[in-house]
Amino acid sequence: MELTSAKIGVLAGHISVQRSNDAAFAFTQEANFWYLTGIEAAGWVLIMADQKSYLVAPDVDEVHLIFDGSLSFDQAKHVSGVDEVLSYAAGEMLLEELVYAHKTVASIAKDPHGQHYDFAMNPGPIAMYERLEKLFESVEDCRSNLASLRAIKQPEEIAALRSAIALTVAGFEMVKRDFSAYRHEYEIEADFTHHFRRSGAAGHAYDPIVAAGKNACTLHYGKNQSELTDGQLVLIDVGAQLQGYPADITRTYAHGSLTDRQRAVHVAVEQAHHEIIALLRPGLDVQQYSVMVDEIMKKALDNLGLLQSAADYRKYFPHAISHGLGIDVHDSLGGPKAFEVGMVLTVEPGIYIPEEGIGVRIEDDILITESGHENLSQQLPTSL
Repeated sequence: MELTSAKIGVLAGHISVQRSNDAAFAFTQEANFWYLTGIEAAGWVLIMADQKSYLVAPDVDEVHLIFDGSLSFDQAKHVSGVDEVLSYAAGEMLLEELVYAHKTVASIAKDPHGQHYDFAMNPGPIAMYERLEKLFESVEDCRSNLASLRAIKQPEEIAALRSAIALTVAGFEMVKRDFSAYRHEYEIEADFTHHFRRSGAAGHAYDPIVAAGKNACTLHYGKNQSELTDGQLVLIDVGAQLQGYPADITRTYAHGSLTDRQRAVHVAVEQAHHEIIALLRPGLDVQQYSVMVDEIMKKALDNLGLLQSAADYRKYFPHAISHGLGIDVHDSLGGPKAFEVGMVLTVEPGIYIPEEGIGVRIEDDILITESGHENLSQQLPTSL
């Protein structure tokens, strides 16, 4: 596999990061590294050179081995399929040899959007990139090439996505059956968590959102602590993580009796949702898709009396309509000009009216097929 024009690649996975005092957060692997290796342990490095692949193990002392365990060389080789697994010391020696034989190396560069995030990036991959910059004449960023590869899902990946989506749909069906019995947002979250873990999933693919009433107007609301009262819309955005792949589904349900206005907003989002999904097909220009989505959403807002000025469009619909879905919940599609067979993306229109305490979003997971598209979460109704 050629990651760039460079003849060799050296990629580091994530390392463990602090949660509090001497405790680490639950580990999550860097998606590109997992895509190439399947390794779910911290501190490993992948080297691809001279038609061979190597995994380099972290240097784990006896204390950490006792407390945290370690992936054995045999396990790492079996999971990853690399040609050879090396100790940390042997990996350092190999890297020194490669520096003398090659001028350019491929690796994972810093995320150009990182400055816009409100969290620190995992230092593992970028620390390796910066180290390689000191050793080689040039370092090429391989993220774009990997994004294009990852955008087209293989049959095994689609099967894993189907499993995660089916498990998530079953969770929604369970919660919906006696929805009026819930008294707090966290009760809904707890039932999803129990359902996912009891079914063998790793858990939630992302922090679940259970947002009642005005809470739904905070797009990444995650406190899930509010009391549920009669007459609220409750937005639920959850997805299971199974076999390394996520689901990402949103529904907005009625808790008690609703007003005509609440129902009208839900109907507007629901109609737009189905109209937008119907657009998707291979060969559809991504920019054209964006223009058509804008037309549909502006019509929905106008019908609700919300589009009084141009600024109102993004005031009431402030997020993107779609994102790729893969190893990462927000997966890159590789910046394509048009949609291609094998891509999986979400469709998630929403209308949020803070001054009225109303927030509605509906989200499904869509596979681009040769004949058009398949809604992988279609089994779950979009109705209130």
